[in-house]
Amino acid sequence: MGGLGAVVGQIVLMRELILIFNGNEISLGSLLATWLLWTAAGSALASWTGLGRKRPRAAASALLCLEAAGLPWAIWALRCAKSYFSVVPGELVGPAPMLAASFICLSLFCAAAGALFVLSARLAETEEGMTARSAAGFAYLTEAAGSALGGVLASLLLVRFLSAFQIAALIGLLDLALAAALLFRLRRRQTALLAAAAALAAIPLLAWVAPQWEAAARARLWRGFAVVAERNSVYGNLTVTETSGGLSLPDAQPGAMRSLYENGSILANAPDPAAAEEAIHYALLEHASPRRVLLIGGGVGGAVAEALKHPSVERLDYVELDPALIDLARKFFPDETVAIDRDPRVHLHLLDGRRFLSEATEKFDAIVIDTPDPQTAQLNRFYTVEFFRLARAHLARGGLVAIQLHASEETLSPDLAAFLRSIRRTLGEVFPYQATIPGETIHFFGAAEPGVLTSDPRVLVARLHQRRIATQYVSQYFIPYRMSPDRMAQTTADLAPTAITPVNRDFAPVAYAFDVVLWSAQFRSGYANCFRAASDISLARVGGGLAIALLAIVILLAFLPGHARRRRAAAGGCVAATGFTLMALEIFLLLGFQALYGYVYAELAILTGLAMAGMAAGSWLAMQCGGKQIAWTQLALALSAPALLAAISLLANLRVASWLAADLLFPALAALAGALGGFQFTVAASSFVRDAAPRNGLGALYALDLAGGCAGALALSGFLIPIYGFWPTAWITAAVNAAALLLAMQANLRAKTNDNEHI
Repeated sequence: MGGLGAVVGQIVLMRELILIFNGNEISLGSLLATWLLWTAAGSALASWTGLGRKRPRAAASALLCLEAAGLPWAIWALRCAKSYFSVVPGELVGPAPMLAASFICLSLFCAAAGALFVLSARLAETEEGMTARSAAGFAYLTEAAGSALGGVLASLLLVRFLSAFQIAALIGLLDLALAAALLFRLRRRQTALLAAAAALAAIPLLAWVAPQWEAAARARLWRGFAVVAERNSVYGNLTVTETSGGLSLPDAQPGAMRSLYENGSILANAPDPAAAEEAIHYALLEHASPRRVLLIGGGVGGAVAEALKHPSVERLDYVELDPALIDLARKFFPDETVAIDRDPRVHLHLLDGRRFLSEATEKFDAIVIDTPDPQTAQLNRFYTVEFFRLARAHLARGGLVAIQLHASEETLSPDLAAFLRSIRRTLGEVFPYQATIPGETIHFFGAAEPGVLTSDPRVLVARLHQRRIATQYVSQYFIPYRMSPDRMAQTTADLAPTAITPVNRDFAPVAYAFDVVLWSAQFRSGYANCFRAASDISLARVGGGLAIALLAIVILLAFLPGHARRRRAAAGGCVAATGFTLMALEIFLLLGFQALYGYVYAELAILTGLAMAGMAAGSWLAMQCGGKQIAWTQLALALSAPALLAAISLLANLRVASWLAADLLFPALAALAGALGGFQFTVAASSFVRDAAPRNGLGALYALDLAGGCAGALALSGFLIPIYGFWPTAWITAAVNAAALLLAMQANLRAKTNDNEHI
């Protein structure tokens, strides 16, 4: 039950953290590290203090009650977190407040979940008569099996049909029922009566109590805003608010402005004619006569209606990933979206933009990318050289690609200029002919043929008049101002790529790294400076320093006095490296799936569940095989990260159908990665608890596993992947495991010598 509650709670809280802190991969990695840190602390404290050594049933029951209370409290505290830091909804939160809030809010639930692992092993010893070594494997097996079940339930049922507080109430009720069964040693008939009582109690909890909590917590999160609609889809949280004259309104009012938020970040306002005109008209005016147009994102804000003002447009394909987004827009943004349903020229496609292009056979005169800036890996995939190549393959003769990014009306900061140079160079890798329109929103255009693009404002104004398009902001007066000779010359000079300007790629997301700096630099935080300093360190220096540090650790542990200590040190080192590796594999799987197919949040729970199922299978297999394969398993872990990236790259090159990858191949890879981790932990636990204080050692070993995962979450998502990309990070992961492999080999040789001496 502990594993089931923990993984369901993790999925629920991660979705909450995305909503509240506008989570990019930096924030998610930091928050996941906080989760693992508290879980490790709970496990270690339970081990070191001997919690439940005399009365494990009572201690386990108390921890289950703490877990039952911890999840709803964590959700409530996170919903209130922004108000504590005087941050309004939609406003970005800096790294320090984000970490402080997550550190406080996750403490109770995660610490209880970590301590429950130790108590489950002690229960197996006292209740089932197992040895310490068998109990360690049994605890890990049951934890992984419960986590696998929780991941599947969350994916298929819970997050699809229940709110966060309803899920918390359900998990809490199960925890309390299990606590009562443990504490009072209930028999079968009594357990059945308890289950019936819990089922009856669930009705008012889910139907009345949890919705009341949800409404109160939503009011705290969106304090000062009138929330007119909210919906959770498999892709995230969608919220519609309404204001007029700075005041929130309970009902729709004439002239009111409505805003649509996706995962806490503003996605569209209505009415907002300036943004809608900016998104479309510059792109279509660059083309002499656009007939077929592809719009990826942005249609709910009015871009579709603006595109149809061009009389030459015969067909507009509009691609949007989330059907719930379209449903909300139809209801609350009717003027902006009416053309989507009523104009026969519009063809709506509810799928990922890159997937649409990979499967489409049509050619387009203009491909307009109206997605947010690449501040996450999911968004970065629309600004990479791989995507631009895919887009070029679908351009008709004389066609163009258009993107827009936030910039500055006046002077560009060095960080912003470097970010925009990277995008411009990436575009130039695919399109030899480019044009740029500067401004607070900067527009980049790419074409494969000469004579398609123009930097002459008079041409754009003439086309505007010729097409008789009524506009307020992209007008005959504003176009010449935006494209004045001095502004165009300054932009050309500022954004001219240099020899060291990097190219943005799917598996080397440098634009995402630049955007991380821009995000963190908005706050009084040293993170942006640390990130810049780290990005200046060459990969060779990082690799050399890491190799020296790992070798020093191996030598230090190899000369510990006593064979038992060396064995335990080797087992602990292997477990910590395994935790680091499993986190790396999980991140590679999630970001790799996202880079290829673009909807990883729909797969988050199922990939997590399959990884946990693999861990359970690996743990069971280790219990059957015995504990002498630790070095061979560590070798497999050392090769796992490069092998996984090779498999993902192969899937990308083979253009495997997305349903096959989503439903079979990626889950299979997740299960295989989990199996390696489950096998290694159980084998290492056998060595770790062999010699001394087994009841006090298992929690410490589990804490080492989680601490390795915590380090992996921080290092990979916070620095290594954004700065160096996927492949260098995979080889760094291999180096960490190589050091653990040396420890394992040394410990095996010592153990063999010791055994011979004993004989």
